[in-house]
Amino acid sequence: MAAIGNRTSTRKKQEMLRQGIGHIILILLGLSFLFPFIWMLSTALKPEAQIFKWPPEWIPEPFIWSNFPEALTFVPFGSYVKNTLIICFWCVVGTCLSSALVAYGFSRIQWPGRNLLFIIMLSTMMLPYQVTMIPLFVLFKQIGWVGTFNPLIIPSFFGGAFFIFLLRQFFLTIPHELTEAAKIDGCSEFRIFWQVILPLARPALATVALFTFMNTWNDFLGPLIYLNDDSMYTVSLGLQQFIGQYGTRWGMLMAASTVAALPIIILFFFAQKTFIQGVSTTGIKG
Repeated sequence: MAAIGNRTSTRKKQEMLRQGIGHIILILLGLSFLFPFIWMLSTALKPEAQIFKWPPEWIPEPFIWSNFPEALTFVPFGSYVKNTLIICFWCVVGTCLSSALVAYGFSRIQWPGRNLLFIIMLSTMMLPYQVTMIPLFVLFKQIGWVGTFNPLIIPSFFGGAFFIFLLRQFFLTIPHELTEAAKIDGCSEFRIFWQVILPLARPALATVALFTFMNTWNDFLGPLIYLNDDSMYTVSLGLQQFIGQYGTRWGMLMAASTVAALPIIILFFFAQKTFIQGVSTTGIKG
């Protein structure tokens, strides 16, 4: 009995040692990912003379808190946030609705050529944005959309290949008995989609919404191509205003960048459980 007890104790110690090593590795990896944000925050609180000092100093001396209010008034930051939120809102609405509709057709309705068209749809993910950028610009210029929010919003109402794939995989995990029972009760396909499938797909839809919001909030190339009026700039494009012809206001730039990164951090912090649930429950069924 003593030998069995010793072996059990040894296994527990080994397991605790493995867990401790795993936690240490995860903490080190987490700190490495936090390094750029910590350095950005540190730079935002430094005087200009201390930013490029070598060896670098992590703790500012003194703390220049004025960089934050000066950064938010140096450019119309509030207007940039408003423009970005308008684009993000409509992109989230358009992407969730259109991608969910297409995913429903690929997952819950039987029709000829469904799998072939799904493969063709997935193949569009192999086209980088740089390939379609010029043809899209020519198209939007011919219909008079350049200089408006339309090129940044309207395409989201035609779905996204990755999000359609994500939602399709989630819809496949929903039992078909639910839709069959709804059809027996006289529900149309759209009513089944709206009242049965979508309520059950909230985690996946939250994941799509979060991904779309993050991509739209951080998008720089799209607004750079299509927006030519300063009053319509987004946050990512507005940060470029701190880079002048004769120098860069690094302190204010880092302060504005910190403020711009906060909504994404806060959103992910509050939605991380739903986000992880949505990702983990997709891709289970092919």
